[in-house]
Amino acid sequence: MNHERTVAALLERYGQTYAEEAGITLRDTPAPLYQLLVLTVLCSIRISAATAVAAARELFAAGMRTPRAMTEASWQARVDALGRAHYVRYDESTATALGRGADLLLDRWHGDLRRLRDEADGDRDRVMELLREFPRIGPVGARIFCREAQAVWPGLRPFVDERACGAAADLGLPHTAEGLAALVRPDELARLAAALTRAGLAHAEPRELVAAHGETG
Repeated sequence: MNHERTVAALLERYGQTYAEEAGITLRDTPAPLYQLLVLTVLCSIRISAATAVAAARELFAAGMRTPRAMTEASWQARVDALGRAHYVRYDESTATALGRGADLLLDRWHGDLRRLRDEADGDRDRVMELLREFPRIGPVGARIFCREAQAVWPGLRPFVDERACGAAADLGLPHTAEGLAALVRPDELARLAAALTRAGLAHAEPRELVAAHGETG
């Protein structure tokens, strides 16, 4: 099957990044990078991506869009925002993790994740190691952040995790980060990685995907 058609269908149907879905206009500036960190924390437990995205939107709507605002908000205000998104069972522990993470970011990197990147000297593995110092973020969370952040941090490219590579293989596409990067412009790789993640969760079939694209294209 033609790789170009499959990629076009993927991007059309599943190509919204999770940051975009959460209302984050991702740029290489402190506030949107922090918002991506918040989304990463929310995605780092066994909860649906849709619920995590909804929780991020509630926190941002309540004004918690910067680490300073997060620390100045009360613990109960964080819990309430998470509750409005039905982020249940984990709302109290996550409210605590978000507060501690904001404190860490302010104290160590002056509220600016670009300083974390600079401390890592642009090394992707070191970036992921430093991200794991934030409460709740483990290996999965660090990969989520890097997958999305590569849109504005070119030094992370090409970043496509094992799950997305597995989905690519199921769709008959190259199943390495380098092979997938060759199929799109560098600034589209984050969208392709997100699309593959979503397609894998949806158990998308290649022929059905391309056929649906043909009907709308």
